[in-house]
Amino acid sequence: MEYNKKFDNLKVAVVHDWLVGLGGAERVVESILSLFPQADLYTSVYDESKLKLFRGRKVYTTFLQNWPLAKRKHQLFAALRPLAFESLDLSGYDLVISSSSAEAKGVITSTETLHISYIHTPVRYYWSAYDDYLANPGFGLLNPLVRLVMPTMVSKLKRWDYAAAQRPDSLLANSKEVSRRITKYYNRQSKVINPPVDFDRFSKISRNKEDYFLVVSRFVPYKRIDLAIKACNDLGKKLIIAGTGPELSNYKKISGETIEFVENPSDAKVNQLYSGAKAFIFSAEEDFGITPVEAMASGVPVICFGTAGASETVIDGKTGIYHAKQTVESLKHAIGELDKIKLKESDIRNRAKHFSQERFKRELGGFISEKIKA
Repeated sequence: MEYNKKFDNLKVAVVHDWLVGLGGAERVVESILSLFPQADLYTSVYDESKLKLFRGRKVYTTFLQNWPLAKRKHQLFAALRPLAFESLDLSGYDLVISSSSAEAKGVITSTETLHISYIHTPVRYYWSAYDDYLANPGFGLLNPLVRLVMPTMVSKLKRWDYAAAQRPDSLLANSKEVSRRITKYYNRQSKVINPPVDFDRFSKISRNKEDYFLVVSRFVPYKRIDLAIKACNDLGKKLIIAGTGPELSNYKKISGETIEFVENPSDAKVNQLYSGAKAFIFSAEEDFGITPVEAMASGVPVICFGTAGASETVIDGKTGIYHAKQTVESLKHAIGELDKIKLKESDIRNRAKHFSQERFKRELGGFISEKIKA
């Protein structure tokens, strides 16, 4: 693209919170690096064995890299990550792009450096979902201890997080929902650039619809996979849940005979699952939500909680069905409605085109070009 030539002589750093597993945020980093192939990549901790996406690329890490448990339980180090990111020396760069749902936006740059931060969300466990995390911190046997120290720790870290959000020259938001949160919690304006989906990959999937519902997700509490499990238990519907995460054992405990788990699926396996799925279930109150768009690119209708990010991608009655509440009964009602309406596969796939990698790179490149001119 034309604007690539303008970037060739820039010294660029891309900074991400942590690189220990593959999700939508890591796909965003991949797209940013394709726009800036000369960029250096920084993060707090990096586990190459769990994330092959950046294999072969030099990844610069912080002092946390060799600490015990830092790669497997990065959540334990929330109080140290501010110092870790502030210790990075980024003084020699013309452009720093941080990809952040935590502390990466808080890196310190020189006055001559243009710092643009792509915000996936203001830190959920400080701001929008603090009460949810306090009720279920996700540390198993350590939950009582975490609940005891969390109010004091979060109070201090919120002050740092607010200050850190003032450091970038410009903020980008991955959705209108996140832009509203940025205004509310950080008192800053932001431009919305939706994250990219590999439309070329998913659009090539041929539909061979079978009689099962599908979830593809990290297994963490706020994704509300428990709702899909309980709804399909009650209805006797087959549900396949693909992914990995700390809630796996809890999900298995509440699962009936019609629930199947596919752990750590390959891309090929995910493609196969999308091919056969009757519908994709997404009950999280999500910042944006990459997987519903992947499902639509594959021609799969989406049953989603009709708020926040999912309401910006899924069109109720055209590319999927909303359930109005985060309850089992509301989800069961939406599942029942699926057979009553006719959804066109062409409409579903076409909706996903709006979130292509090409569109993302064009919008991000154009935004940075204008900032460099200024």
